[in-house]
Amino acid sequence: MISVVPHCGYLSETSRMLEIHRALRERGAPVRLAAHGGTHQNLLGRAGVDYDLIEPRLTPARCAELVRSGPGLGTPDQSMWTDDELLAHAGAEATYFRDHDVSVVVTGFALTTLLSTRLAGIPLVTEHAGSFVPPLAERGLLPLPTGPSLPPPLRDLPPEVARAAYNERFGTRDLYTAGFNRVAARLGVEPVPSLPALLLGDLTLVTDLPEVVGVTAEEMEAWRPAPGSPYRPSTRLAYAGPIHAHLDVPMPARAEALLSSPGTTVYVAMTSTAPELVRAVVADLVAAGDWRVLVAGTVHDVVDLEALAAGRVVVEGVLPSHLVLPRVAAAVVTGGQGSVQAALSSGTPFVGIPLHAEQDLNVHCAAQLGAALIRPVQSVVGGVGADVARLLAEPSFAAAASRWAGRFAEVDGPGVAADRIVELHAELGSRSRAKVAG
Repeated sequence: MISVVPHCGYLSETSRMLEIHRALRERGAPVRLAAHGGTHQNLLGRAGVDYDLIEPRLTPARCAELVRSGPGLGTPDQSMWTDDELLAHAGAEATYFRDHDVSVVVTGFALTTLLSTRLAGIPLVTEHAGSFVPPLAERGLLPLPTGPSLPPPLRDLPPEVARAAYNERFGTRDLYTAGFNRVAARLGVEPVPSLPALLLGDLTLVTDLPEVVGVTAEEMEAWRPAPGSPYRPSTRLAYAGPIHAHLDVPMPARAEALLSSPGTTVYVAMTSTAPELVRAVVADLVAAGDWRVLVAGTVHDVVDLEALAAGRVVVEGVLPSHLVLPRVAAAVVTGGQGSVQAALSSGTPFVGIPLHAEQDLNVHCAAQLGAALIRPVQSVVGGVGADVARLLAEPSFAAAASRWAGRFAEVDGPGVAADRIVELHAELGSRSRAKVAG
């Protein structure tokens, strides 16, 4: 059995797990989705997916806390989860895997699976690293973070010197790992030696294209952790291709009316960030131009945004971004890979406001393609509106996004991911049969 385990506190990870689960089902793979519940649990049922709930359950309130304490938002001296939560979740997951004869686990940022799969003695497949993987750092391809995630010692160096040092230090930082390693020691399982290792599985699916990130498929698959490096020794990498949401949620009537009316619409989809930042972005957009603004509010209490400009700002909850984006002139996102790829796949230029290093990479790559602009989070006020105005005034941005939409359409990212997972599952089955026969 293959177990797909999303973190339902994150819209992007819930949606990407649904995409991979669908592709696995289409291939006839033995697969079951399991989760601890959470904010976006309702999307599982809406997608027609049968799933199991593992105790302890995550409430929407706890999910919101986890998002606020995650990389890019929370302080790096903590591990998002309490030690008791890590113990309880890891133990319950391991029991579930054993009870259901699970041989491969696939997760979207349910990081407790780093521990539970070791308890159960089975491999873990991840996709949430996106393209933020060691071969890019080893080739000096990671951009300098634009926001507060840039280490203080590098801030005063010349940019090229700082970038080289940042890439060299990629695997040496152990931010957010302390709790995981305390619990790993109590459980007697392998620790998590670095922040990058927190994002990497035994098989890490790189959900992008080689020509976007600058590392060939052959180089990516040939990569192995060097002896003594800050990665788990079993880590392997393979391209899957772009994966973004195709959520089966209705288009709200007010959103449809806004999209159908004449004029220019800007889409703000910043689903895993603080409401204060969303408010600042929308206020700056309203002040900078006469365009309308559609906001994917998700779990945020941002209804008061509508008071900024009557009739020009509409705030909704979870929206089908794959249907919204082709109908807007530009978008504003934080830079999660799902949002970036949804925009590019729709041919929509965007402004990216990265909150952590992985998002910096995603937006940087899109900017290198000519389809996006990067706006540091500390200069949103007075900046993001000007960036959107530039996207609308210079046709080259929309033209570049349109070109890459054609390229992305050629690759079935969820299908390639499912094929790699099925191959791993079959390989493990062959080994097991050979062991029994021997």
